[in-house]
Amino acid sequence: MPGGLVALALGGFGIGLTEFLIAGLLPQVASGFAVSEAAAGRLVSGYALSVAVGAIVLTAATARLSRKRVLVGLVGLFVVGNLLSAAAPTYAVLLLGRIVAALCHGSFFGVGSLVARGLVAPERKSRAVAVMFAGLTFANVLGVPFGALVGERWGWRAAFWAVTAIGVLALAGIVALVPAGAGAVPGNAAGGGLREQLRAFRSAQVWLTLTATGLGYGGMFGAFSYIAYTFTEAGGFSSADVAWLLMVYGVGLVVGNVVGGRAADRDRDRALVLALLGLTVTLAVFGLLAGSAPASVVLVFLMGVTGFAAVPGMITRVTDAAGGAALAASANVSASNVGNALGAWLGGLAITAGLGYTAPLYTGAALTLAALIVMVAAARRGVSPAERRDGVKPADGG
Repeated sequence: MPGGLVALALGGFGIGLTEFLIAGLLPQVASGFAVSEAAAGRLVSGYALSVAVGAIVLTAATARLSRKRVLVGLVGLFVVGNLLSAAAPTYAVLLLGRIVAALCHGSFFGVGSLVARGLVAPERKSRAVAVMFAGLTFANVLGVPFGALVGERWGWRAAFWAVTAIGVLALAGIVALVPAGAGAVPGNAAGGGLREQLRAFRSAQVWLTLTATGLGYGGMFGAFSYIAYTFTEAGGFSSADVAWLLMVYGVGLVVGNVVGGRAADRDRDRALVLALLGLTVTLAVFGLLAGSAPASVVLVFLMGVTGFAAVPGMITRVTDAAGGAALAASANVSASNVGNALGAWLGGLAITAGLGYTAPLYTGAALTLAALIVMVAAARRGVSPAERRDGVKPADGG
């Protein structure tokens, strides 16, 4: 495994921890700054919105810079944001630190995915992306318990100091181990300035893949947002059980990431269709069997597996369709965050309408089914002659 991939995975781990650990720290933060629970919750929603904005804005602004230099700058921004959070004298400064750290999130995974695939042979590109995202999936497993444990023993600031240290290590690793020209697209205009980056969005395949990503993420996250209520209100679990059940889900994410990366390198479109089909079926069956505790444990694991199995393939698919444009890769991250917001909103509407705490599972299944239909259409359509004339590469399996 190239050392640069390890550095990218460490960066992904640190960024993932920043995103997830706050959930275990909100009570301490609210108490420490004497703010309401709703105000503390803005540390989560503000982060998510900043991810969606930063993914597009920073990638566009750095289009003409080398991708290694961009990654160094992004991780430096991440370190600054977490330093602000750790030392924040007021709630406003903490929120600012969260926003600064979030701005690098989408662009890091977008640009980083292109660098990761450039470090290995072409037939291993989806697996390389999966390695980078492994840091994010492990953070999903460890983030909330890590934040709660460190916060309980040494205070919530200690958690942000620890993440800052991880960011510094990742920064040093990227500087030392990522080759200077990694991720470049020789002879391809889509690797150039903003105008060339935007040209990639003429491809219908780019838009179809972004749509499938948004709907697929929305289906999974719409169900996941209310999964604690599903466990306690429908499954009969205690609130103390939720933590280990979420870890089961997180382990599923790790497994899905590995399996999805390998499957996508063999037949990407087939792997994506099967992952979305599996997630649709899993969510629907989960809704039917949520009252069974043993079934819930199995199904939340499968929800993690099928939910993340599509991620490496979607990233490489959209960047192939875009001819290697970093802006398209970052747009994929933004699409996933927009999908997350949509899924959570629809799930909340379903509960408010009195449909019960299994309703988000069914709304999630409906969104994922829509993603499956879009993905099947994209796979059948392939790349048109006009898109090839614009310099767009055909997507594998399309």
